[in-house]
Amino acid sequence: MPPANPLDPIPSPLPQVSLTTLPVTGLLVDIYGLSELPPTATSVSCLWLHHPRSRRKEDMASFARHAVSSFKNSSSSSDQGLIALAFDQRNHGSRLVDERANGAWREGNGTHAQDMFGCIAGTVGDQVGLIDAVGGYLFCEPGDKRRIERHLVLGVSLGGHSVWQTMFLDPRVVAGVVVIGCPDFEYLMRDRARLSKLATYSTEDDGASFTGSRDFPPALVEACKKLDPKALLFGTAAVPPAGATFGDEQKRLRGVLDERVRGKKFLVCSGGDDKLVPYRCSQPFVDWFKDAAQTWYADGEVYVEDNVYAGIGHSFSSEMVKDAIRFIIDVVRGGQTTEGRGSEGDHKTSKI
Repeated sequence: MPPANPLDPIPSPLPQVSLTTLPVTGLLVDIYGLSELPPTATSVSCLWLHHPRSRRKEDMASFARHAVSSFKNSSSSSDQGLIALAFDQRNHGSRLVDERANGAWREGNGTHAQDMFGCIAGTVGDQVGLIDAVGGYLFCEPGDKRRIERHLVLGVSLGGHSVWQTMFLDPRVVAGVVVIGCPDFEYLMRDRARLSKLATYSTEDDGASFTGSRDFPPALVEACKKLDPKALLFGTAAVPPAGATFGDEQKRLRGVLDERVRGKKFLVCSGGDDKLVPYRCSQPFVDWFKDAAQTWYADGEVYVEDNVYAGIGHSFSSEMVKDAIRFIIDVVRGGQTTEGRGSEGDHKTSKI
């Protein structure tokens, strides 16, 4: 049985926003807001949307319409525009190959970790390719002065995981909204293995032997080191406590951060009562990342806003939606990103 849809409910009524579906390098892409672009717009921002597990690109329609409409109603600039774009992740929607492979261990999928990471990594690869290509499909007519100048990405659940990886991979993506996603895939799977009572999870070593087992094999460990933020920075070692990075290690990490995230903006939205992607799996990395952005890596000009919403489970709540819209508008306007918080949540931020 697939997980409940974390996108329900998105605030209504839905604003009327145009939809154009184009095949872009072999992938169907839903593009919201082309008709709403100001006729004098020259600078266009692309907001890419990554859907949850067992969902499809059409499930991002409600948020896409809210984002485009909210930006249009808030902006007094006639030279800026925002479009939202969604595509199906691997083995989802129009690309579905094997429904079983989208299930978890409890749903009888013995290769849950491999399948899920493959989907995440595949989405990141597709995203890079689409950013490469989209400018060749839009605004190409003679005399068209519109140009794509900025890329943002928002993802929910499975899509939140892929946002973390996209932000650490593609320098053209300047801002990301992670909704109930995790930057530490191994920790998330280890915690899920414990809850699923897998034989490969041993309480005697607190699950340390799970990494490298048949349920999280060595090939997957190595793949994580190439893409997953935590493994990219620290491998299989534990994330150091906030404020405990010094000397040569600080120098090493500075080089990675310079290459991967310098100048980028992150909004992280987590449910305080999320059981499927618990905040505890993200917190060690996020705490370290926020501290680095605020202290020894302050000159990297990374903005990290970390919001935990009390009483919210695995859901893109209405307050998360409000914060996401506010963040996106601030980034597209090119001004100072403003901190905010939903009334239902705790707010933990690091702002540079």
